[in-house]
Amino acid sequence: QVQLVESGGGLVQAGGSLRLSCAASSRLTFSNYVMGWFRQAPGKEREFVAAISRRAGSTSYADSVKGRFTISRDNAENTVYLQMNSLKPEDTAVYYCAASYTILVVTTKDKYDYWGQGTQVTVSS
Repeated sequence: QVQLVESGGGLVQAGGSLRLSCAASSRLTFSNYVMGWFRQAPGKEREFVAAISRRAGSTSYADSVKGRFTISRDNAENTVYLQMNSLKPEDTAVYYCAASYTILVVTTKDKYDYWGQGTQVTVSS
């Protein structure tokens, strides 16, 4: 069974940084998948945050995080990362990583095949 396991969430003050990691199980041929990060705040829809192509040649970001968050991946380690800087209280959410068996970078939830269980990020003001 394919598993995606997120880690690195926590409580941080506004302006601080966190680095999320998402490790994929060996059952997933990691380099065949576009990887994405989404987030869901209480009472809101799950929304796209960032995505990265299979060989890390292309990335996409939500406007709300552009310039503050950086997505990266290490195919040798089957891991995708999300570096989050200059965090704001509105970044508070559960963050999910997801894998999409596609060629192009995709930003919609329905294009993703596998999901992790999420990691909580809380930014205090």
